[in-house]
Amino acid sequence: MSDPPHAPARILAIVNQKGGVGKTTTAINLATGLATAGQRVLLVDLDPQGNASTGIGIAPSQRQIGTYALLLDDIDPVRGVRPSFVPNLSIIPAEPDLAGAEIELVATASREYRLRSALRAATLGRFDYILIDCPPSLGLLTLNGLVAADAVLVPLQCEFFALEGLSQLMRTIERVRQGLNPRLMLQGIVLTMFDRRNNLSDLVAADARGFFGAQVYDTVIPRNIRISEAPSHGKPVLIYDHRSPGAVAYIKLAQELLRRDKRLSEQLK
Repeated sequence: MSDPPHAPARILAIVNQKGGVGKTTTAINLATGLATAGQRVLLVDLDPQGNASTGIGIAPSQRQIGTYALLLDDIDPVRGVRPSFVPNLSIIPAEPDLAGAEIELVATASREYRLRSALRAATLGRFDYILIDCPPSLGLLTLNGLVAADAVLVPLQCEFFALEGLSQLMRTIERVRQGLNPRLMLQGIVLTMFDRRNNLSDLVAADARGFFGAQVYDTVIPRNIRISEAPSHGKPVLIYDHRSPGAVAYIKLAQELLRRDKRLSEQLK
């Protein structure tokens, strides 16, 4: 007797056009937190810098087939999937060639839909979540991530000008929803680099919650030296130092995301 069909993976694009906001750190550690909670997770490294691949311990020599091939070579995505040392967590890494993909995609047919088509064509039903780590820009790679996704998760650093950049991103998400991906929704906003010693962090958090309300996650990611150290060891902070405040925060973030998705699923029934 065959197993019952598995529900399609929930695809989340992790996006912020501003660099240095904890986007890749959130992608790596949220993916690890979900995997630790028993979810089967695929991390898609769509950033040419390849930091998500490095941070999950995938050496450059293991990246011959990855997101560049997915977008431009029409390969079966399953060929690009690499297991990580974290149980339940796999990754499609970013090859060095991905740096040229923005230019090459310009002349490619259905250029905005390349990633969505690849992920839909693949037999990836074994995953519960697919997390896409997008570049810190609003170019064609990020657009592919938004078109492929069910929802967007936005890391927002608790710094000056943060909300100004966020308004531009919200406009982009709305344009994508109207023109390319009607099902796209805002999964939520995650406050990162929160420093309790700094009044500015409290002000940014209050402004974000005042404007976006419940779309801002309750869990806040603190500034924590262990989070900064972990990538140099090729490990998520949850593995590098699971007792650190940063690791505890990302575990709570994964749990909150699962609770929110469960409530959403029940509302849609």
